[in-house]
Amino acid sequence: MMITKPIPEHTEAISKICSDGWRQTVQGIYDEEYQAKNVEYWYNHKKVLNDIQNGTYTHVAIIDDQVVGTIGGVLSKEGVSEIYVFYIDETYRYQGIGSKLLDEFTAEHKKNGATVQYASVQEGNDLGIPFYLSKGFKKSDENDRYWRYI
Repeated sequence: MMITKPIPEHTEAISKICSDGWRQTVQGIYDEEYQAKNVEYWYNHKKVLNDIQNGTYTHVAIIDDQVVGTIGGVLSKEGVSEIYVFYIDETYRYQGIGSKLLDEFTAEHKKNGATVQYASVQEGNDLGIPFYLSKGFKKSDENDRYWRYI
């Protein structure tokens, strides 16, 4: 497995991984029409390509020349790291890929001055919440965000 920066050629795979992952996260919460509109807005190829080019998608995991996971976010203000998107292809989950992506993302943000990290997580996300808790994140009392010192 290799963790690297995404390039335009990764657009289609990132779009699919994020679309599928988000739909799995909200299954039973939102109706199909809302899911389709949300996926079309956030994960269409044009937007994903733009987000790759502007640095919002920061890392991908690649196995056998195939993108199997992605993470992205920004330093939103001095000292604050924000995770905006983080999905692993369902075939490759529970193999340490998420941990490696998070480690690379976090190391880059720490190098650039981040001391705290936030992630917005869908309530009831049975995949994301246990992962974040295992990495030392705590649920905010104010909203559905999770945070940790880094």
